[in-house]
Amino acid sequence: MNTGTQDFLPLLGTDFVEFYVGNAKQAAHYYKTAFGYEGLAYSGPETGDREKVSYVLKQDKVRLILTTALHPDHPIAQHTNFHGDGVKTIALTVNDARDAFHQTTSRGAKSFMEPKEMSDEHGTVVMSGIHIYGDTVHLFVERKNYNGIFLPGFRELKSEYNPASVGLKYIDHCVGNVGWNEMNPWVKFYEDVMGFKNILTFDDKQISTEYSALMSKVMSNGNGYVKFPINEPAKGKKKSQVEEYLDFYGGPGVQHIAIATDNIMDTVIKLRSRGVEFLQVPGTYYDDLAKRVGPIEEDIDMLRPLGILVDRDDEGYLLQIFTKPVEDRPTIFYEIIQRRGAKSFGAGNFKALFEALEREQGLRGNL
Repeated sequence: MNTGTQDFLPLLGTDFVEFYVGNAKQAAHYYKTAFGYEGLAYSGPETGDREKVSYVLKQDKVRLILTTALHPDHPIAQHTNFHGDGVKTIALTVNDARDAFHQTTSRGAKSFMEPKEMSDEHGTVVMSGIHIYGDTVHLFVERKNYNGIFLPGFRELKSEYNPASVGLKYIDHCVGNVGWNEMNPWVKFYEDVMGFKNILTFDDKQISTEYSALMSKVMSNGNGYVKFPINEPAKGKKKSQVEEYLDFYGGPGVQHIAIATDNIMDTVIKLRSRGVEFLQVPGTYYDDLAKRVGPIEEDIDMLRPLGILVDRDDEGYLLQIFTKPVEDRPTIFYEIIQRRGAKSFGAGNFKALFEALEREQGLRGNL
């Protein structure tokens, strides 16, 4: 871990990810049913909020908030009307939300939320926030003096409908899509404003197919708890999936959230049984997998029907799989990842993955 002099913005991890959605009650039911989340907390008219409703779901260390406006002229309603359902907030846990705000805004970040205290009988939370790409924001959440269920203003969310977990553990990384030639300015933002480092770079020679290409840089904070790959489109014969995302989302935003599991085969079997759809790579991907990645603990013949991908780096290997978009617009999707030592992001799978994405794009008429 970096020393305090280097790490002016110490982050303790991802606190929550908040989606603005068209119908939070139904979205919560979907995430419980399909992905095995449990209800944690709720706010809305019954708790004194006349403007919006929020359902907080959790699975191990993953927390999602699903928020819907109650009136059509509310900014949240305008957000969902323009973008569709999408990620508004990537919240980061800090020890000092006032200092996090000062450190980032003094380095050029645009304020989203001045530091604000919220209290109830369980203590006090301090939150602040800054704008990042598109309409997305980072909130800094200081909860060291709070022992309530989630945040002041929320009450416990109880339900008689509680599907079992599928084994999701924590958010491994969140990937942002930005526009043409915007990757490097946002890389610089994370370096200068938040003290992140660029730990991996993929250019359009590594991430390309016959038709389309993109470029990506992975940003990581000092202790490695928080990683944000940033993608931009690159020139290709046809439209890349990043361009398709930008068209349908209406600009930059969170492309996918990667969530870790300790047993990807078990997790994927459970997700598939609940109706979650995954991108399928060609069966030929597995024909020379053993030669490509070397010995692995899993049985390749069991990975093949599930469509799970494998890649190796100097420190080990990883297994990963990507869902299809989880709503009608071809925007946000999920990655399920199991790391067996590997710290990388599956570069060896990019070609197979993008060809699978292009098949889906072709079916939508967007290639």
